[in-house]
Amino acid sequence: MRRYLFVDDNREFAENLAEIVRDHGAEVDLAGGGAEAVALVKRTRYHALLTDMRMPGMGGALVVHEVRRIDPGLPALVVTAYVADDALEAARREGLLAVLAKPVPLPALIELLGSARRDGLVAVIEDDQRLSDNLCEALRGRGFAAATAASVLETERLGALQPFCGLADLRVPGGPDGEALRRLGEQFPGLPVLVMSGIHTGPPPGPAPFFRKPFDTAELLAAVERLHASRPGSRR
Repeated sequence: MRRYLFVDDNREFAENLAEIVRDHGAEVDLAGGGAEAVALVKRTRYHALLTDMRMPGMGGALVVHEVRRIDPGLPALVVTAYVADDALEAARREGLLAVLAKPVPLPALIELLGSARRDGLVAVIEDDQRLSDNLCEALRGRGFAAATAASVLETERLGALQPFCGLADLRVPGGPDGEALRRLGEQFPGLPVLVMSGIHTGPPPGPAPFFRKPFDTAELLAAVERLHASRPGSRR
């Protein structure tokens, strides 16, 4: 049975949401704040974390960060009534599965929780915002979370995360072709990376799987699935 952790200082809201999720066959534990959530994660293995963004003391972004220090493979979702909140950017940098606006869309929440994959974070390096958004949405549909970077410099901030694979464009701003790919490899030695490019016309650059733009997204997702399945001990 899948088990989730919900973090919210509004106990009534959290209880109501938990009851709905329990009716769909899952177990739910509740925490009223970040410190309680950290304590629970230290002794329980969860399939996903759902946290409110604005809470006294420890906000949602910090909750995700602190919990991931204990359980790096835990998928995380946040809910917020303030979709324009600047703090959401900090939360997104943690590699979220989704950001849901209040009132929470229950069918979407149930589907996301049910498909969320442990150890399912993908690093996406792509400066084309539309393609990056499309890739993230496609990954989310398979239960994978994504942490994104749109330049060589932004690639550096992924270092605190633990992705199981990367999707990297050969050419992004801030350096020569392949520089973001090289830095990704330095931060995560041995990380399997799927290389994308719309400008490379020669043979595939190196041994990494190569996807020439425009590529078949289904084929890319199938490759991601294979990488996730190949991880020792990987499970949904």
